[in-house]
Amino acid sequence: MKNLATLVSLSALFLLASCTTPRPVELTAEDFAWAAEQTISQMFQTGCLDKPTGGRYVVVISRITNDTNQYIDTDLLTKKVRIAMLNSGKAVITTAVGLTGPEDKMSGAVRGLSEDANFNAATVAGQGEMIAPELSLSGKIIERRPNAGTDYATVEYYFQLTLTDVHTGLAIWEGEQQITK
Repeated sequence: MKNLATLVSLSALFLLASCTTPRPVELTAEDFAWAAEQTISQMFQTGCLDKPTGGRYVVVISRITNDTNQYIDTDLLTKKVRIAMLNSGKAVITTAVGLTGPEDKMSGAVRGLSEDANFNAATVAGQGEMIAPELSLSGKIIERRPNAGTDYATVEYYFQLTLTDVHTGLAIWEGEQQITK
């Protein structure tokens, strides 16, 4: 009788556990690193950063939109992509412009030093010396729940990046990496 009661209790626990919807695992720093590595690898393989006239493209980082239900530090993904682009030798990143102003406000601030007698005016960056971006990198992180409402919950995250020629407005490359949790 005692064994029967134990068996019934274990069966009830098993049924209860099988009826609960598993909680999807959230994205981790390792997921970001992997997505950035895969996406940037796609970019390099296409040759879109091989400048026909030689040299390196000047790229500005635009907005990376988080269209998911969780907090995602998009700067982490952006920084990994940016480091890879810089280390490739095919691009430089401008921090003098951005959607909400310059990322590095010092680029503009040092120009005021030409009026300061403590600085040699010939060494102060002047008007017309900054280089405008040629390409813009933007992106989006999308969350999709393909089997919502079922007992088996999965979440798909799509990391999408677009490289746009700022002179023409034409996308010259797009990449996407999917992570399923």
